Amino acid sequence: MKYSDLAEKSSAELQAMLKEKKTELFTLKIKQKMMQLQNTSELRVAKKDIARMNTALAAVAK
Repeated sequence: MKYSDLAEKSSAELQAMLKEKKTELFTLKIKQKMMQLQNTSELRVAKKDIARMNTALAAVAK
């Protein structure tokens, strides 16, 4: 996911996407703890996506 894609979205859309991505991160963390996660780089990608969404939300708020 690129920041340019997120910059075009509204605040409500970003909030919904952020909630969904945080839920995904939570499930990935649980899978990692239970040794069921095959690709651990998914955690890093999810965290970076959340950071991009937070940045886009901050830009929309200004």
